Amino acid sequence: MKKISGFIKTHYHKPLLVVAFFTLWQLLVMLFNVKEYIIPSPISVFARLLVPEMASNYHWLKHIRTTLVEIFFGFAVTAFVGIFLALVISWSNLLRQILTPLLTFFNSIPKIAMAPLFILWFGYGIIPNILIAFLIAFFPVVINTATGLNAVEEDLLDLVRYLHARKWQVFMKIRFPNSLPYIFSGLKISSTLCVVGAIVGEFIASNQGLGFLLKDSQAAIDTPPMFAGLILISLLGMGLFGILATCERIFMPWQKMEQKSG
Repeated sequence: MKKISGFIKTHYHKPLLVVAFFTLWQLLVMLFNVKEYIIPSPISVFARLLVPEMASNYHWLKHIRTTLVEIFFGFAVTAFVGIFLALVISWSNLLRQILTPLLTFFNSIPKIAMAPLFILWFGYGIIPNILIAFLIAFFPVVINTATGLNAVEEDLLDLVRYLHARKWQVFMKIRFPNSLPYIFSGLKISSTLCVVGAIVGEFIASNQGLGFLLKDSQAAIDTPPMFAGLILISLLGMGLFGILATCERIFMPWQKMEQKSG
């Protein structure tokens, strides 16, 4: 009996929680007779997604594809630039003193305030949304990676210096492997921020994408596709987060062993 309950807890508790959530939602809407324009029922929401006659009015695949492209490229740029800047900052004290105030300055600017400039420079489309996603998401990657690169025991650094290791060897053999947990933590935080950034960009500077669909449905007071869009956005964010968590387990298998032994 314990084995069966353990198997259910391991493999099925999350799907059961999701089913319970939507069931409770449906019952509450029916019980209190909530108007659809305030909170639609899950049946109404999923009908907009799955019933062909209704779904054809919203062009879901086009909007999902646009948002997915923005999230993917926004995250790719964020990961590359963020890790590169962290390496530069950790490599040289002079560059750290120059770049840290600049990065703090850019991170302090409200990202929505940059949207009109991006529209002026690049016009409506995917590029402004990718840039907004990058600006919102890059800072955690830089900070976490730089912290990981510098979080090395001084005794270990003294040992490799005594062995006449070159600076690039210290980075590649010690600092970078040591920073992997920090890098993945920063990337997982940034993955959700990239989703937020892409949607914010679509609110302001796009004529397609799930963010645009939310804004368009809000103007028409069509609540069910708004909830459907929110569910899809959450699934995209969870999917990217899950991919990163899987990559983390692949590249750092020792962490899983440590958790089991602990």
